[in-house]
Amino acid sequence: MKPSSSSARIWRITSIASIIATLLLIGGFVYAVNDVVNPVGSSYTAGDSAGSGDTGSQAAVDPATEGIRIAAMGDSLAKGTGDDEGSGFVRRTVNLLQQQGVDAKLVANLGINGQKTNQVLSSLEQSGVQHTLRQSNVIMLSIGANDLFNGGEALGNLDEQAPTAKQLLTNQPQAAARLQKILDRLAEINPDAQIIYLGLYNPFGDLKELRVPGNQAVSAWNMKATGLTNTNEHMMVIPTFDLFQNNLDQYLSADHFHPNGDGYEQIAQRIVQSIR
Repeated sequence: MKPSSSSARIWRITSIASIIATLLLIGGFVYAVNDVVNPVGSSYTAGDSAGSGDTGSQAAVDPATEGIRIAAMGDSLAKGTGDDEGSGFVRRTVNLLQQQGVDAKLVANLGINGQKTNQVLSSLEQSGVQHTLRQSNVIMLSIGANDLFNGGEALGNLDEQAPTAKQLLTNQPQAAARLQKILDRLAEINPDAQIIYLGLYNPFGDLKELRVPGNQAVSAWNMKATGLTNTNEHMMVIPTFDLFQNNLDQYLSADHFHPNGDGYEQIAQRIVQSIR
C-alpha cells in the first residue's frame, strides 16, 4: 500500500530530527573533550614541545594592574584528581579569590596524573610551558608524592610487607635534587612570580603499617622542601600534613590517595590565606 503524503512528511521530519540530534550529540562530545584537554584560559596544549609562545624575555604580569594570574603544574593533585566537581585546589583557589572580589584568573593547569619530578623538570624546557608560566604571576606546584609513594604502590605492598621509612626515603635524595632544579628553573623563567609549593601529607596515616614510616618520610620531605623554598623570597610551602593527619576519612577520595572535594577546599582556603 502506498503511504499517504502526511505519513511521508512525518517520516521525513523524524529523520531530519534524528540527524540533527545526532550532530548535536557529536558536537557536544567534541566540545567536552576539548574542554578537558584545553580548559578555558589555557595557553598551552599538553605535549606541545614547540609551543606557540615567545620564549624570549617578557614583561612581568603586575598584580596591581592585571590581577592574579595563576598557572599550575605537577601531578594529579595539581590536576584535581579525586574531586567530583573536577575543580581541585587550583580552580577552587581561583573561585575563592573571585568570591572575595579579587581579580583572579586561571591561565592554565598543566597538572598530569602520575607525574614525577623528572617529568616536570623536563617539561620546563618546552616553550609552550615557558610561555604559560610567563603569563602568570602565581605558579602553583604539586610534585613529589609519586616519587615518595610510587603513585600509591605502597598500599599494594601491604600483603607482603609494609615498607619502612628508610625504604620510602630511598628515592628522596634524587627527587629532592630535582625539586631544587625545578624551583630554580621556575625562578629563571619567571623571576617575579610567586611560587607556591604544595607540601605533602601521608595518605596512609590511618593504616597501622604505614602511619609511622609514612609520617617520617613525608615530614623529612616537607622539611627539605621548606629549606629549598626559604632561599627565595618569592617562594613558599603550603603545608597540608596537619589538614589530613586526623581527617583522612573526611578529606580523602575513595582511592585513599587523592583528596576529595572537601579536602581540596581545605587546601584552597589555606592557599588563599597565604596569597592575601
